[in-house]
Amino acid sequence: MIHPQDIRTVFMGTPEFALSTMQGLIDFGLNLCAVYTQPDRPKGRGNKLAPPPVKELALKYEIPVYQPLKLRDPLVVEELRQLAPDLIVVVAFGQILPKSVLEIPRCGCINVHASLLPRYRGAAPINKAIIDGETETGVTTMYMDVGLDTGDMLIKRATPIGELETAGQVHDRLALLGREAMEETLRQLCAGTLVARKQDDALTCYAPMLKKEDGCIDWRRGARDIHNQVRGLDPWPGAYTTLRGEVLKLFKTAPEMGAGTPGSVVFSGADGVRIACGEGLLRVGELQLPGKKRLAVAEFLRGCPLPPGTSFE
Repeated sequence: MIHPQDIRTVFMGTPEFALSTMQGLIDFGLNLCAVYTQPDRPKGRGNKLAPPPVKELALKYEIPVYQPLKLRDPLVVEELRQLAPDLIVVVAFGQILPKSVLEIPRCGCINVHASLLPRYRGAAPINKAIIDGETETGVTTMYMDVGLDTGDMLIKRATPIGELETAGQVHDRLALLGREAMEETLRQLCAGTLVARKQDDALTCYAPMLKKEDGCIDWRRGARDIHNQVRGLDPWPGAYTTLRGEVLKLFKTAPEMGAGTPGSVVFSGADGVRIACGEGLLRVGELQLPGKKRLAVAEFLRGCPLPPGTSFE
């Protein structure tokens, strides 16, 4: 049996998704000797440098923070080696760990990945699962190796995906599940009962990093497929169409029965705008024009009517 305080641990993470797990490590009693995160980035209208969320939490607990531009830099690797961690925990760090780093901790490098591996390896597993119409997702803790999310699996936690849930909503729930899965992983690690399982590569698919262009709606597709695209890209980058030469983002959608010319408004009212698709109708509840706020449909229509027959490109 190993006491948590005897495990010198380095945490690597950057965005809000990583905060729950990092807090869990602190509450679990690990000896968190350092935090690695991405450099401060310009943010907001003033373009002022802002620290990553993980850095802010680390400073709150007076944990030393390192923000290397490139983790594979030999000087950075040596600096990490001097910290002599027994364990490295990684959650959405934003850089690939080179072999020279993976070999440092005696207990290995453990990652919290936001999918039920081996499904959805890659940078955007939450979004891809929703876009593909999956009804379940979850988190997996895994030993890291030199491949992309290919390491041996440790602990899984599953959760259903609601028909109307967005990527943002699922993201927040998985952040909490990630903490639970990591805490169970640590309990078993300390007890000496942690068992690793190989992934079946034949069952995997890839979830690439999102681009703004992924939001472009093809109205020839079915309403359910477009609905999954909309909620899978909410809040970012957002699914969009074009109205009179302007980009129009769509949110809060639902597929319905009906027919019409794909891309044209069939009905427009306070409870939603119905747009014909290749199969069925898409009811839209919120819309957003460039530089404007995201508005409920009733408010949007007061300033920008969308009468039946309006065509989206």
